[in-house]
Amino acid sequence: MSAAAAGIGRAVHSDAAPKKKKGPGALATAYLVIYNVVMTAGWLVIAVGLARAYVARGSYHGLYYSIEKPLKFFQTGALLEILHCAAGIVPSSVVLTGFQVMSRVFLTWAVTHSVREVQSEDSVLLFVAAWTVTEIIRYSFYTFSLLNHLPYLIKWARYTFFIALYPMGVTGELLTIYAALPYVQKTGLYSITLPNKYNFSFDYHSFLILVMISYIPLFPQLYFHMIRQRKKVLGHIEDYSKVE
Repeated sequence: MSAAAAGIGRAVHSDAAPKKKKGPGALATAYLVIYNVVMTAGWLVIAVGLARAYVARGSYHGLYYSIEKPLKFFQTGALLEILHCAAGIVPSSVVLTGFQVMSRVFLTWAVTHSVREVQSEDSVLLFVAAWTVTEIIRYSFYTFSLLNHLPYLIKWARYTFFIALYPMGVTGELLTIYAALPYVQKTGLYSITLPNKYNFSFDYHSFLILVMISYIPLFPQLYFHMIRQRKKVLGHIEDYSKVE
């Protein structure tokens, strides 16, 4: 599932851990701080790009083209988070982090980039805006946590903004995939038909439909988990300096 809140939910399992885990060493911490600062700055660039394009055009239609390159770069850069888990410098699950990161990368490249006809859809701006706000907050949260100076406002924003951003992002993602279906079916994009020497077939159109259906069980589960986490986290001060 490519949730806009995939970014929000990326550390849910870590937040819920009842015991503190040993944090990364000094070198790893320095690297993580740099990584999170760069990613925060990157998503801020996207936010500024959207704002400037809106002011210049006087309309929110087609703003995707103004931030297409930085969006692809920084969203793809999140793949490093899978390596962070695999290397053990953050306590998150490789499988869960991989699933959440890859789902966004999939939507960025395999849907929005590959089906150019959907790039002008308003639904793309919907999930891009949700992702942008989410990631600015998330990476800021990690940066300050690693520095052991987490402002309550950022902590509050991380566990509050998802209430609106998660449904907003998911709606944009689903509408974008839905808008891509006719073009995928017409062109046979990424589909493999029989006969072929591998005796294998793949229908990308049907795969996208399955992706959309997967939102049905996953969205409520993750969303209400975050609701419970919000009550827990904002109810008392906890140490998030080791969360990634």
